[in-house]
Parts: sequence; structure tokens; C-alpha cells
Amino acid sequence: MNPLLSLISTRLPLVQAPMAGSQGAALAVAVCNAGGLGSLPCAMLTPESMAAELGAITAGTSAPYNVNFFCHTQPEPDPQREARWRSVLAPFYAQAGLDIYAAPPSAGRVPFSHAMADALEPFRPPVVSFHFGLPAPDLLVRVKGWGSVVLSSATTVAEGLWLEAHGADVVIAQGLEAGGHRGIFLTDDITTQVGTFALVPQLVAALKVPVIAAGGIADAAGVSAAMALGAAGVQVGTAYLCCPEATTSAVHRAALLSDASAHTALTHLFTGRPARGIVNRLMRELGPLNPAAQAFPLATAAIAPLRAHWEAQGSGDCSPLWAGQNTRGCRGVPAADITLALSKGFANLP
Repeated sequence: MNPLLSLISTRLPLVQAPMAGSQGAALAVAVCNAGGLGSLPCAMLTPESMAAELGAITAGTSAPYNVNFFCHTQPEPDPQREARWRSVLAPFYAQAGLDIYAAPPSAGRVPFSHAMADALEPFRPPVVSFHFGLPAPDLLVRVKGWGSVVLSSATTVAEGLWLEAHGADVVIAQGLEAGGHRGIFLTDDITTQVGTFALVPQLVAALKVPVIAAGGIADAAGVSAAMALGAAGVQVGTAYLCCPEATTSAVHRAALLSDASAHTALTHLFTGRPARGIVNRLMRELGPLNPAAQAFPLATAAIAPLRAHWEAQGSGDCSPLWAGQNTRGCRGVPAADITLALSKGFANLP
């Protein structure tokens, strides 16, 4: 039997990538009911809102599902760095007629904690996935004590080996093509990042645990190629962003379906950590990787008012338009249809 299916107990070895800010329970439920592993991103949720979303998932499906958390270390506020970041953004604020000092500080995204674990424990989710490594050992012990299967993202072979050694049951090979935040956690050196179809066979050869391919997979042919390289399954995100079950904004949807989606880049302007998105005005004018950007996730606070201002006018000039390098799978059709199309890339499944 497929080694991933034996762990996660879904019909298909297909994981819907958790996409914070662009989805909630509805997309996860739709993918679960279509045979894949639907995912709920929790890094931007409070314990109370997470519990509500999980209630909707368990009411909407009896299939296994995944909950996802970030594992970063929250930085200490740095007033000098914050002032530098706001000075770089000052021309954008002036053009918008906004008070740059009125933007409230915001953490944006929070790491997995015992408070979140307390809210999660009653649900005992079948699968729990992490980004930026793994949580502290005592937290990981709690999660495994529920019987949850643990997934985490690796962007290099070294990260994959670290995850396997520290308790991950499955490693997600996140190639450079993937949209959203890079899972990089052992180094800040972006030059270490490699493409999906270079990373997958290296991780398969190096690890004993199953490997899931992620990044640039948008159709059945991509699924088939990943499986041919030894992946036990695939993770797909961008292709689901235009589904009616997603909460993707109108501005973001329009960008995904436009010619602009052909040009993506890694940027840390929106959150402070490298993430792949469609190149827009902010990225062009400041450079996608600007040394003035605040540390993750503190950069979000100063960007938020600009994003809200321009989105109200139908513009994504200052919005994080997360997308992978392959947007051709984006269609405004139900998530079940996307899942069915992707499933045709799996051969010889029982």
C-alpha cells in the first residue's frame, strides 16, 4: 500500500496546502469529501476561532483532515528597525493619504503554543502539519499523544533529515516553485533553495519516512511526474485559490487569472519572511527582498493599512498575492473538480 495513505487514511495521497488568509473550513471540507486531505491553516487564528473552524470541518466531513501551524520564534520588537521600515513605506502612505503612525502594531501570525494545543486537544485531529520546523518537544509530545500524524516542510535535504530525526512522520518537500511562505528554517540563505523535481528524489533517497512533493504541481501530469520521482503523495495549493470554497479576495483572484501571474518572486516585504507571490508595485519599487523590512511577522503591521486602502480601490499594488510559479491550474470551479482532475495523475492506487 502507498506509505502515505497507510498513515493518513485518505482515498488519495493528495494534500490541499494550507493557505492562511485565503481559506477556512469550507475548502478543507470540500477536498476531504473529494478524497484528498483538506487542510486548515491556523497561524492567523485565535484558539476560539480555530475551534469554530474545526467544528465546521467535523460537521462537514467524516474524512481525515489536517491542521497546520507555524513554528517560528516570535521576535522582540525593535523600535529602530520599525522606524526604518516605516520611513521606507512613507511615500506609499503619503500617496494614499494615510497616517503612517496610525498603523497599530500586529503580530500577524503566531507560533504553535500550549494555548492552541489546549483548544486543539478535544478534536484530536488525524493529521497536524507544521511550517518552519517543529514545535518544542513538549508540544510535539502532546500532539503525538493524540495519535495525530505529524507532517512538516523541508526545503533542503538537511532540513528533511532534521525533521525525520526530531519526530516528523512525513516530510513535505517544498520546492522553490511553491507559492506562499518558504518553510526554510535551518538557515536564512535563500541560495540553498532548490526546485521541487530536484529536491524530491534527493529527499526520497535520504529519508526513511514518506515524502510529499510540493511546488509547481497544478495538474495530473505534474502529479504523475512527482510520483515517478518517488514521492508518496503531492501537496497542491495555488490551483485551489480560485475555487468558490476559497476565501481568496477578488483582487487576488483577478491577479491569479491574469497574465501578471506568470511573474512571481520571493519577497519578505509583506510579512518579514520569504514567500512567493505575484510581482506587484510594492515589490517592483522596493525590491522584493529589501533589508529594511521588519522581522517576521512584524512587517505585516505597517503593510496592512496600505493593503486595505488599495484593495478598496480594486488594486493589488500593496497586497501579498501569494502564488506558485505554475498558475495554469487556477480555475473558478469547485474544489472537488480540481481534486478529481489532479487524481488522474495517480496510477495503480487501490
